[in-house]
Amino acid sequence: MEPSKGAVAPEVQQVTPGVWIVPVLIPNNPLGYTLVYLIESDAGPVLVDAGWNDDRSWNGLVDGVAATGHDITDVRGVLVTHGHADHHGLSGRVREASGAWVAMHALDAAMVTEQRQRHGSWLSSVGAAFLAAGAAEHDFLDVPPPDTPSPVALPVLPDRLIGEDELVDVPGRRVRAVWTPGHTPGHMCFVLEDEQRLLTGDHLLPRISPHIGLWSPETPRDPLGEFLESLERVAALDIDSALPAHIAPFEGLGERVAELRRHHEERCAEIETLLADKPRTAWDIAAALTWKHGWESLPVLMRRVALAETLAHVRHLERRGRVRELDGPRPRGYALA
Repeated sequence: MEPSKGAVAPEVQQVTPGVWIVPVLIPNNPLGYTLVYLIESDAGPVLVDAGWNDDRSWNGLVDGVAATGHDITDVRGVLVTHGHADHHGLSGRVREASGAWVAMHALDAAMVTEQRQRHGSWLSSVGAAFLAAGAAEHDFLDVPPPDTPSPVALPVLPDRLIGEDELVDVPGRRVRAVWTPGHTPGHMCFVLEDEQRLLTGDHLLPRISPHIGLWSPETPRDPLGEFLESLERVAALDIDSALPAHIAPFEGLGERVAELRRHHEERCAEIETLLADKPRTAWDIAAALTWKHGWESLPVLMRRVALAETLAHVRHLERRGRVRELDGPRPRGYALA
């Protein structure tokens, strides 16, 4: 199930009796598709995530649910791992079709509320974010134009909130919620306790590192610190089998946790090395870091993502007492503490 740009979603796959993978297309996205999970229960199927809100994606979800032997109108509920559009986007259409409840953590419900309030303004804020981080006007003008994304529909608010360590409403099965903030403030994983498998959402993915970003430096969060603590929480479950929301299921959950910790330690060390010779703005740090496809080739939306990831690492280094923000007017620089 390795995705590629312009990918066609693969076939529905049964993981174990009563647990199915229903791949749902993400149009115009290199991830290709979201792995929606259908869990059969004594009172009807429950979905973990729903996919991107697009007619092609919706048709794929409906057909995929049918391939498991159920109808979309039979769905009892949607457990949302987090509020991003490729996971939560179709929750509202599922609810309209079946009367299903939609459930997520309170912090991501608040994030969805904010998304509804500022709907359509994100692209217009990109330039301001670049300038606030230390980009010069010519830096922004030289950025390649954005790719054309699929329209993002207004996300729906949940009917239910999921709490940490809650045994969620999947009759006849033991499915327990695990709060794993980092990728989003209210990201949730779900343990299939009867089978010792973990539905990881975007918290743990094979081969790629989940995006951990600080989108507003004015907020007090340390998302990378939250993510690293969440990795330890998941590792303590002593579960080997992971069912992620992208790419494919994998074994060796503990080894993947260790790989991700090393990745972020290496990134933090790279930032400290950059600051060893002189202070730099967040923009200068981001532009000097190693990116898979190179900073210069990143389109505008991906530069915004890269800047958010850089800010998350800088914030974490501040919390660890390794880096300090310099006084003065913005954009401020950062230096070694």
